[in-house]
Amino acid sequence: MLRILHGSDLQMGRPFRPRAAKALRQLAFELDPNLIVISGDLTQRAKVHEFQAAWKLLEELPQVPIVVTPGNHDVPLYRFWERLLVPYRSWNRTIPHELDSVTVVPGATVVALNSASPWRAIVGGRLTQAQLRFARQSFDNESTDGIRVLVTHHHFVCKSAGGGGRPIPDAQLILKQIEEMEVDVVLSGHLHRAQVAMSRDVVPGESSGIPLITAGTATSRRGRGEERGINTVNVLDVMEHQIRVTPHLLENNEQAFEALDAISVMRRPMPNSSLSLTGHMVSEERA
Repeated sequence: MLRILHGSDLQMGRPFRPRAAKALRQLAFELDPNLIVISGDLTQRAKVHEFQAAWKLLEELPQVPIVVTPGNHDVPLYRFWERLLVPYRSWNRTIPHELDSVTVVPGATVVALNSASPWRAIVGGRLTQAQLRFARQSFDNESTDGIRVLVTHHHFVCKSAGGGGRPIPDAQLILKQIEEMEVDVVLSGHLHRAQVAMSRDVVPGESSGIPLITAGTATSRRGRGEERGINTVNVLDVMEHQIRVTPHLLENNEQAFEALDAISVMRRPMPNSSLSLTGHMVSEERA
């Protein structure tokens, strides 16, 4: 079994909750994950000291491979010229991960794509065809039969009211390409509330489609909808035929995340009959 701890929207800055960060560290060590994914919005205003604090928090988590990708809050909002000319300057100075990256660990290939769009959108996200080609090539270059994971900050579908903005433009066309890549699961954030959807909610087809798993805000006060004022993260247990998603919730004034009821979704059929957790570990990144 492969275990992934999936959090998002740390929002290091004014909305940040130190109590939630302490609870996140505690949960991470209790879970003993094989991989940690943080799907964007490490900061509130893309300031160097916010990135430094966010990375310090991530370094305090278990020493397992970590995947991070930028969100719209990780580019300047009010510093117009910086946003226009060098939107990722603070990220590049402090976060040792490229904007688009591929990470291979035993049992999984994880491609993270930067969906922030500093020149075309303030809140919403975009993915380009160049990024999708990078994802396809990254998956195809790996001979492992493990799970294929795609990570973005912005979501492809919104199943409930409560804010978060529109899904990524051309979500249907992009999801068709992602299905062609034989991706097993897409992880995202941005909504500030947990959500389990399927690509069939957007793309017609005969199979069950790809699970689209969104994490709420792990450590900020900016939960939305039914998660207003609370924090959530997801734990994914990848098994031979299914992925079990267990949301964990931190209530107001509580000190620890508590597991909620698990949701199981089917995996795509695999060439081999079992999930291998043996192999190599590499990390490659694309500027």
